Amino acid sequence: MHLNPAHSFNEIYTAFYRKSFLYVKSYVHDDMAAEDIVSDSLIKLWERMKQEALDPVAPFLFTILKNRTIDYLKHQTITRDIHNALQKTLARELDHRTSLLESSDPNEIFSTEIRQIVETTLQSLPEKTREIFMMSRFGNQSNKEIAKYFGISVKGVDYHISLSIKELRGALKDYLPLIGFLPFLT
Repeated sequence: MHLNPAHSFNEIYTAFYRKSFLYVKSYVHDDMAAEDIVSDSLIKLWERMKQEALDPVAPFLFTILKNRTIDYLKHQTITRDIHNALQKTLARELDHRTSLLESSDPNEIFSTEIRQIVETTLQSLPEKTREIFMMSRFGNQSNKEIAKYFGISVKGVDYHISLSIKELRGALKDYLPLIGFLPFLT
């Protein structure tokens, strides 16, 4: 088709849009991308036609469409490659974090810190309360045996142990979700 520069953009659009769209879409497989490429190419053709007479128009338009489609496909390839590289990097990092987490032992990580908190908390307790707790939880003595040793009631022993547990739970509150429950806190 031969058009003279006086033709409007609408005439150019009407004459070439459908064939151009189908041509570009056959390569890009994306309606929106094809529409953008065709619209930009038709605008470029029209601007060129205002500057010089193009005869015939179709080969010039074909060249514009071809180059813009190639640019788009190259961009898509680069984008895909970057995406794949990022995915591989993220997958490696995720594998690394997973293996670190799987190999970590919370008891080992926090044992020194927790042990220090337990010792400090127990030292802050009144001496009798601390001794009763230690005898109960670490000395494996019954409440009855402890009550007899201190000359107090079993309920008095329960009180001292409850007080110790309350203080330890308060001091270890940030660690309990990470390490589960400690047997001496029950």
